[in-house]
Amino acid sequence: MASPSHRRPRRERRGVLVPAVAVAAAGLLVSLVVAFARDDGSATVRATAGSATTGADARPGVPPTATGTAGRTPEAEPSTASPAPRPSATTTPARPSRKGTPTAAARPAGGAPPAGRIKPGAAYGGVATHYDAGDGDGACLYGPSPDRMTAAMNTTDYETSRACGAHVLVRAAGGASVTVRITDECPSPCAPGQLDLSREAFAELAGLSAGRIPITWSLLSPDTSDTVSIRYKTGSGRHWCGIQAIGHRNPLARLEVGTGSGWQPLPRTEYNYFLSPDGTGCGGALRLTDVYGERLTVDGVTVRPDAVQPTRVQFARH
Repeated sequence: MASPSHRRPRRERRGVLVPAVAVAAAGLLVSLVVAFARDDGSATVRATAGSATTGADARPGVPPTATGTAGRTPEAEPSTASPAPRPSATTTPARPSRKGTPTAAARPAGGAPPAGRIKPGAAYGGVATHYDAGDGDGACLYGPSPDRMTAAMNTTDYETSRACGAHVLVRAAGGASVTVRITDECPSPCAPGQLDLSREAFAELAGLSAGRIPITWSLLSPDTSDTVSIRYKTGSGRHWCGIQAIGHRNPLARLEVGTGSGWQPLPRTEYNYFLSPDGTGCGGALRLTDVYGERLTVDGVTVRPDAVQPTRVQFARH
């Protein structure tokens, strides 16, 4: 019969073995838990980064399916580096600026305003006189007029030929009226507001013997079936040209020539031609602007001095 002293050591050895087994088992269990936890974390990251995931992909221990990873871009893969910021679905990418279109940037800076002294909708007072207008030609250099309903504008309102081609409704104190086209300039002593009418036009308001009558007048946008024509001045070529617009319904405020960098306005002379002193734009595209701000673009007008070349465009009626 074994002595108690022999049992105690065995009991102690058993006590040591059992805890050791328990510790080993616990360690194994912890390893399994950590392993499952790692697998679970990896699956969660992939499911979040994937472009298409399912509920099964988010379960612990289940790797992402082919559906979860298909179609993803390399930027979507998880990495240790901080991911680059990505625009949201509502972000609008910057668009390149358009070229060759009529935008505000293409407008020449410092251009003259559309309307000068003679403004649409305004009424002016003055006097009417008359003179022998001949064939209706004058300082505007349009050439013979198809009718004799013409007038010369005083120098102030002529405004370096800005009044050329304007149609004006003239009213006398008694109620009679006539429409005339400005083709000439009336120098001093013609005063601001004064119109020197052709004899034929004056006769529509009063007898020629009256000589001088009070009037009011305003700009008119007439009905017409004609289109604008372009004429190059004598001597025009590649290195210098003068350009004139004829038959425009409304007064012309600006004429521009097309260049590689946009539209360039040409200065207007007192004899109603727009000059390009270095030949810029001669024979190229033209852009016309009336006193209402409407713009017309004319292409294909070659440099043919003294030739009246019709276009297919006309300003709108107002």
